[in-house]
Amino acid sequence: MTASLPLPLSEIARYGHARSGMVEVSTLGALAALVVAIVLILKKVPPAYGMMVGALVGGLAGGIDMSQTVDLMMGGAKGIIPAVLRILAAGVLAGVLIESGAASTIAETIVKRLGETRALLALALATLLLTAVGVFIDVAVITVAPIALAIASRADLSKMAILIAMIGGGKAGNVMSPNPNAIAAADAFHLPLTSIMTAGIVPGIFGLIVTYLIAKRLVQRGSKVAPEELISHEHAALPGFGPAMAAPLVAIALLALRPLADIKIDPLIALPLGGLLGALAMGKLRHSNQYAIAGLGRMAPVAIMLLGTGTLAGIIGSSALKTLLIDGLQASGMAPYLLAPVSGALMSLATASTTAGTAVASQVFGSTLLELGVPALAAAAMIHSGATVFDHMPHGSFFHATGGAVNMSMKERLKLIPYETAIGLVITIVSTLLFGVFKVF
Repeated sequence: MTASLPLPLSEIARYGHARSGMVEVSTLGALAALVVAIVLILKKVPPAYGMMVGALVGGLAGGIDMSQTVDLMMGGAKGIIPAVLRILAAGVLAGVLIESGAASTIAETIVKRLGETRALLALALATLLLTAVGVFIDVAVITVAPIALAIASRADLSKMAILIAMIGGGKAGNVMSPNPNAIAAADAFHLPLTSIMTAGIVPGIFGLIVTYLIAKRLVQRGSKVAPEELISHEHAALPGFGPAMAAPLVAIALLALRPLADIKIDPLIALPLGGLLGALAMGKLRHSNQYAIAGLGRMAPVAIMLLGTGTLAGIIGSSALKTLLIDGLQASGMAPYLLAPVSGALMSLATASTTAGTAVASQVFGSTLLELGVPALAAAAMIHSGATVFDHMPHGSFFHATGGAVNMSMKERLKLIPYETAIGLVITIVSTLLFGVFKVF
């Protein structure tokens, strides 16, 4: 396909940019935006503010005036609003799963069924399923952590082993979930959410396998669980496994009506409706407002972060950095579709977030990938998987939330980064082989 292109790859990007009529930010400005955003996030500035300030500095350093910079920031934020609305709606489903005890039931059931002899696999599967049905990956790890600590104490497993099992399972589930990262990819490429979720199943399975193999190698490495770290939790009020699964199953069934019966039910409707019907199935409909409030509280920071992400995407998307990356790709002789996983990985490195990485890469490089002849689903799937490679870096909240879930020291938590990156790379490589090399879509 690349041989038939009338222009070099970088010229296609430049042509598309010129056609849009927007001003261009220099490469230095785009890099300044990323560096300032990363430094501010490392300094504990809220990510949304960090990215907004980074975008402002990047625009001014990139050779455009204040008014043009603000216009680009506003335009980038405007493009992310549909995803923000759907993510806020998804808070109902997340709130029902977490606050009703459904997430805990799902996790405990899987661990009990597999038994302690397959403890690491059970922990990885439990976290995978929780993220796959709509629980945030960090919340999924925190939910499974008390069970993991108890098992690790009895089976003499290290904290590194149980945490990498949960993180890897979460990464695998995240690429096949209706979580904000998938919503951002679906919105950017105007695809059904179920298509993005389905595209992540096979890469997610390979990620799970690698997670288990890595976790097995770490069972005696690092610190062990102390008796005082064990957490007891209440079982009396937890729903049964069947009712607990009702909410995600209904939501996924509603979303699946589009590919199966050509009946389009937007995630804005399907996800909260699934949550409400799940609350009904558990006999807890009277608590639905309480669950919705809790879910909104969890989604609001993500939605706000995405608005900040949009401002950053507006600057980077209007910069020469995109052209520079494409020039480098062309000079290396690599195929155009590799821009998708590479951009996803780089943006996750900059933002330390799967959601923000997916959103920025999709907004900035989506139109270029389509112009290069990469199908929308393939581009979205590879960007989405690429965003799992570096989403665990220390300047993001996921790094600290997961380490805190098992009371792990900073030094020991840092040692897990290469293993987390390896899991993300496997997911990305499998996705790239499927959708880039073999074109399975």
